[in-house]
Amino acid sequence: MSNTAKPHLSVDEIIAQETRLTLRRFTHEDAWKLGSLLVEMAHLREAPVAIDIRRNGQQLFHAALAGSSADNDAWIDRKRRVVERYGESSYLVGARHRAKDTSFEDSSRLDPDRYAAHGGSFPIRVEGAGVIGSVTVSGLPQAEDHAMVVEALERFTT
Repeated sequence: MSNTAKPHLSVDEIIAQETRLTLRRFTHEDAWKLGSLLVEMAHLREAPVAIDIRRNGQQLFHAALAGSSADNDAWIDRKRRVVERYGESSYLVGARHRAKDTSFEDSSRLDPDRYAAHGGSFPIRVEGAGVIGSVTVSGLPQAEDHAMVVEALERFTT
């Protein structure tokens, strides 16, 4: 887990992350750079994760590191669908439900086999365009998946 990871971020903290991490642009090359950064981070931490980056429905980057499995790909799809539907990180959507003392599964009326409001999928938001894609990590506890994506985006934007 990164130094900036906190196990339970508030809704406001997650919103602030998403606002702060709005990008000026996001190209195919940017997807490669961000994905490669995530792979490097995961290798250094020996994190058994799968990584996925999409823009406008197209998969631009995918990596499955040692220790990950096809289950991680299924989790990626479920978390990514939450970002696509709500335009917010999967962790934020889950946090909103937890703040209301309910669960996403109980109150969203969406199929839990297709949607998971667990941390790890983060919207790629571009100035003037809104949410155009997602970056997703799966394989760690949800707060750590989310923190890894946030840390990579912070490094990517500096």
